[in-house]
Order: sequence, then structure tokens, then C-alpha cells
Amino acid sequence: MNLQADAGRKDTNTPAPKSELDSIVVRFAGDSGDGVQLLGSQFAQETALASNSLATFPDYPAEIRAPTGTTYGVSAFQINFGSRLIKTAGDQPDVLVALNPAALMVNYKGLRKGGLVILDSGAFKEKDIKRAGFAVDPRLDGTLKEFRVMEIDISAQALEVAKPFGVSQKEGLRTKNLWTLGLVSWMYDRELNSTMEYITRKFGAEDAVRDANLAALKAGHAYGETHELSGDVAPVSMPAVEFEPGTYRLVSGAEALAWGMAAGAQLAGLEMVLASYPITPSSPILHILAKMKQFGITTFQAEDEIAACCAAIGASYGGKLGVTASSGPGIALKTEAIGLAISTELPLVILNTQRAGPSTGLPTKTEQSDLFLAVWGRNADAPIPVLATHAPGDCFEVAIEAVRLATKYMTPVMILSDGYIANAAEPWRIPSVSDYAPFKVQFRTETEGFHPFVRDPHTLARAWAVPGTPGLMHRIGGIEKDYNSGNISYDPANHQKMTDTRFAKINNIANDIPEQSVELGDTKGKLAVVGWGSTHGPINRAVSNMREQGFDVSHIHIRHVWPLPRNLGQLLKSYEKVLVAEMNNGQMLTLLKSQYLIDAKSLLKVSGQPLKIEEVTSAIRSHLGSN
Repeated sequence: MNLQADAGRKDTNTPAPKSELDSIVVRFAGDSGDGVQLLGSQFAQETALASNSLATFPDYPAEIRAPTGTTYGVSAFQINFGSRLIKTAGDQPDVLVALNPAALMVNYKGLRKGGLVILDSGAFKEKDIKRAGFAVDPRLDGTLKEFRVMEIDISAQALEVAKPFGVSQKEGLRTKNLWTLGLVSWMYDRELNSTMEYITRKFGAEDAVRDANLAALKAGHAYGETHELSGDVAPVSMPAVEFEPGTYRLVSGAEALAWGMAAGAQLAGLEMVLASYPITPSSPILHILAKMKQFGITTFQAEDEIAACCAAIGASYGGKLGVTASSGPGIALKTEAIGLAISTELPLVILNTQRAGPSTGLPTKTEQSDLFLAVWGRNADAPIPVLATHAPGDCFEVAIEAVRLATKYMTPVMILSDGYIANAAEPWRIPSVSDYAPFKVQFRTETEGFHPFVRDPHTLARAWAVPGTPGLMHRIGGIEKDYNSGNISYDPANHQKMTDTRFAKINNIANDIPEQSVELGDTKGKLAVVGWGSTHGPINRAVSNMREQGFDVSHIHIRHVWPLPRNLGQLLKSYEKVLVAEMNNGQMLTLLKSQYLIDAKSLLKVSGQPLKIEEVTSAIRSHLGSN
């Protein structure tokens, strides 16, 4: 083990004193076969059990299995945790754990100056250094001079610990992620019990691989306790956060969205059918709901995206809650079928977990570029409600709201999540069912005066009659219907009336959603920073920091993307300046300008990476100047 800038050696018989920090950002990185995501998720679990606040950012490679040791195959997991309320996964890591040269190459430039780099020196062979793109060994040429560097031959340590259990060298080397977890758990005073229980569940009570992994975990922890580590990496103690009383668990956005859909269906009194086709980063929703059959949920993996959407529409026609899930390219393929759901006026919830770029793009990176697709991206005049979730835990509430709107107004509803929200995790207070008012669906059973497009005079929603109901035989389809009978009609005046009615039905939803509130700050002033989706955390933290410095700035975050809240235009015009921050090339900016004719400015980022607090802070300063 070698530590650059080490002030001296400590007495190994004297326990290292524990320092206290209010937050720290750690980034684990290695080859996609190094178990980095397991390492990060288990450390997050340990941190949650320690009652610290946290936010995570799993950063996957796009390739299923890139060549070992290449930058294409680097997998990373970032966690920001501490004794204060954490709102983002952090701008810059304070600690980088790099398990090979490629992981170092991809990640070291983002590390805070003066930060700590922990290297697996056993992975720094000459050929691996060259393969990662370094001309010379970065440990020797000054590449890392701005950081503190701790070198440990983690690979050798893991192999040595695994020897007594008779596992293969390959299996022994695979334990280095658990060895690393043990070391980092010692650094931040984490308990190992939850990880030990996880390993036992995964491999069974009597298994040599289980024993090797448990030994590696303990050995990494013991290494921190017994070796001559610098005082700069002595154990850090973080006091527990005083959360609102309740039962908490760590939840990802995909989990919360799936559970919210299940809860929404229960509140509506409906069974649910999810028809989906696998696509990154939406696939976990299908995986999660497939395990929830006991809640009246049927899952169907279709042969393609169009079939999936049409199957969900068929389920809704049959009196179930039809749901389909995908990401940008898949949503584009579903577009014609979504138009069918609009024409037939059936409830359908569309879960869009956005990813970066057109076509295949960057499938494992995050972006917010499907807003135009969601609001306007269909042939003809075909409006639907669009909701955006802003954090993993928020997905649960948004899903319930989407089910409420879809069933009350007999319309497709799209939810916009993104890859960051779907994969990230945060502590979530498990709600009580009694917190939510049921909105039971009432199917049409009355035969007198029935046709399939008889409308509720208030919501303009058409009747929902389950096929097979006596006396309510009917047909629906994609051809235009007569307003007064539901029969096929090519009459020009009727088409105008049906178009106007479909528009009015969606526009009237603005009267059934909350008015836009201000997340942080005043309802008028010099500057409002407007965001939607996963930009919530960095905007909120930046605005909070700037307000503490005396800047007149507020944060507005939009959940109901379409129709927009009825008071939003008036609220935006109460500020001297409006800054829209989003991870696309100006889609919400264009939407707000088109609706309210405001002179808004933009902070735009299209890099596949989340927005940073510092980027929002810098934009606020540039618009307000010195305070």
C-alpha cells in the first residue's frame, strides 16, 4: 500500500480517531465484470440502514460486455451521503475507487482537487495501462498530482483471502468488489451485517463461494483497521438524519413507478395488464411487475413495441387498466397505437423512461429529450395528458395520478421518467394506503340511451362499457365517430366537433390538477429557475445555496407538463427573469414560450449526464450578477 502526500505513519495499536462530515461523494468504478453495481448498491444499503440521507447514480456502459480493460466497458456507481438532506448524487466525487486503469481514465478528471483516489495496483499491468489509453503509467507521470492516491493490491488481497476455500482463481478474483466494500465500509463506519446477510441469501448457507466472499468482505474491513493508513482516511462518522417518523426503505425510480402503478390500479378498483417489450432503461418495470401477480397484475412481453401497445389497449377495452412501458425509440414505434387509444378514448398509461439521443443513441445515459414527443409527437391533433416525475420516490405519487386521470377522463396518459431517476435510489417513507382516496371506476351498465361515445357532461369522458355487458354491445375503432351515435362518420362538421371535444376534454384537466406552487422561494421576484423531471435536485440545492447568500431567486418545478397548471403563466410573469434548466436542447423552454409568450432564458445540457449544482449556480449568477 502506498499513499502519496502521507504526512507520516501512525501507531497501528492506536485506533484512528473518527472525524465528522455532513456529506461526502464516493464513486466506485471498474470493469463491467468487476461487480461495481453490487458494490455500490450494498454500500448504499448499509448507508440507508445507518439513517444517513443519500442519493445514488448508477452509470452503466452501453455495451453488454465490452472487451475487458477498455474504457467502453467501465461501469460506475456514485453515491452522495451524509447527515444533512441529500438532493443529488453530487457534482464531484470526493473519493474515487478505481479497480483498473480504464476506470481511472474515464473518471479521474471529474474528481475534486485534493480528493482521494484508491487504486487496485494489481490491475495496473503495462498492457492494461496502454489499453486504457494512458501513454505511461499515470501513477508515475504526475497525472494524479492534484489528488491523494492510495495504492492497494486489491486483486492479490482478494486471491489470498479466497485460497483456503478452494475456489477457482477466477472466482477468487471476483471477490475483490466485496474486499473493497469492506475497506470503504470501515472508512465510513458502516455495519457489514446487511451485506453478510445478502451474501448468504445469494449463495446459500453451505457454499465455498459464499465463504470466500464473506471472508473478502471481512478482510477488507480488517485491512482498514490494522494497516498503516493515513489519518486522512481514518473512519468518518456521520450522525443520523432526523427523518420524518415512519417506515423507510431504499427505493429506485423503477421500483416506485411499478409500485405506484399497482397502487393506482387498486385505488381505481381495476386489475392491471402491463404489455411491454424489453428496452433499456425501461425493462426493470416489466421485471418488477411480473412478480406482483397477487395484486391482480398480468404482464405480457410482446414481440415488438407496437404489439405491446395494442395489447394494452385491448386490455383496457376489456375493462382492465392497460399499461405499456418503453423508452424513447420504443415510444416512437408505439405512436400509431397511441393514436388509436386517443381515437377510441380508452384509458392507457404509457411509461416513458427517457434515454439519451435519437435512434439507439446512448441507451444507458440520461436525458429529457422526449417532451416534444410526449406533448406533440403524434399525427393529427391528438392531445394527451403528460406528467413528469422528479425523483425516485416521487414516481409513486405520479403513477397514481396518471391512473386517476386516465380512468376519469378516458384517455391515454404519458409519464416521463428518465434513466437517472429509474436507476437512482433514495430513502423513501413507505406511505399508508389510508393516505390515498380511492377513485373507483364505474363501468356503464345502463342500457337506455347508450352508445359508446355518450359523454359525461363535466369531464367529457365517454362511457366505459365492458364487452359482454347485457344490452351494451358496441364497436369502436380508429375511424372517426359520429358525436351523437358513435357510428363511423366522414362528415366534415362532425370531425370538427370531435376534434374540438377531444381537445376540450384534455384542456379541462387543468381544472382538476393543483395550481403550480413554488418549490423554494417567493411567488415573485428577480429570477425564477424553472425545471421539470430529474433536474429537481440540482436546481433546488443551487437555489437554496444562492438564497442563503442573499440572492433573490426561486425554484419552480413542473409535474403536470400537459395540460400545464392553470396559474403557471401568471406565476411566471410575476418574476423579472425566468431561467429554464433542462437536459435537452430547449423543449420546455419552447413549450412555455409558445403558451405564455414569456422572454425566458435557458440552461441546457445534452451530455448524457445529470445536471450539476454548480452549473445551475453559475447560471443564476450570470443572470443576477453580483448581489
